[in-house]
Amino acid sequence: MSTSTTSGARDHARAQEVTETPIAPPDGVDHLTWADVVPGGGYTHKVLARGSMLRLTDLSGDACAHVLLYNADQPWERLNVADTVKVQWNAYLGEGGLLLSDQGRALASIASFDAQHDTLCGTSAAGRSLFTLAAAKNGLTPRDLPPSLSFFQGVHVEPNGDLTVVDSARPGASVTLRMELPVIVLLANVPHPLTPDASTGPLEVAAWQGQATRPADPLWSSTPEGRRAFENTFAYLDAKGQS
Repeated sequence: MSTSTTSGARDHARAQEVTETPIAPPDGVDHLTWADVVPGGGYTHKVLARGSMLRLTDLSGDACAHVLLYNADQPWERLNVADTVKVQWNAYLGEGGLLLSDQGRALASIASFDAQHDTLCGTSAAGRSLFTLAAAKNGLTPRDLPPSLSFFQGVHVEPNGDLTVVDSARPGASVTLRMELPVIVLLANVPHPLTPDASTGPLEVAAWQGQATRPADPLWSSTPEGRRAFENTFAYLDAKGQS
């Protein structure tokens, strides 16, 4: 198909549209606020409201979802993976784990977890290139890209300090994050940096509106460190009249 004319370029562009199978919302949810399938080597991004639920699903068993989060109202506040690990005394997150900002606030919590993950290695040069594109579409620059968290391709630390990559749990494995602040989400689906030549399968992204964690929720006070993070988050929102 020639693209040397306006009509030819138009026809070529329209031919790139792919009709995907609609992503069904979970039971009890009327509609999705974000539905996407990110191919291997692709990226996506979105601004999500506080209380949004974000489900990532490894459709074929070989996706690798690299994730960055920013406070949508003041994007200089962003995911700090080092503090996420340090404050919670654990490099291996699970259900109920918090994704903390560099201001000691909870950007998101893990609502459900059926996946490998990695808090240690960040992303590859390919992932950073995709994050740069996604960041630019949200007014951010390469200087705004901190180390990322990844899901579905995990890493374990061996007794001698070596890092071992652990493949995805299975096709259909998923993780659901609950947004505790309004956030900008950047996602890149590329091989893990320790397996740069691996193939990467499609990543399903689905989001819907839910409820942020409140003081009566058991998660709020499940650990002293988590309680302080939630209190910091709530105090910030209360000062802005958004609690």
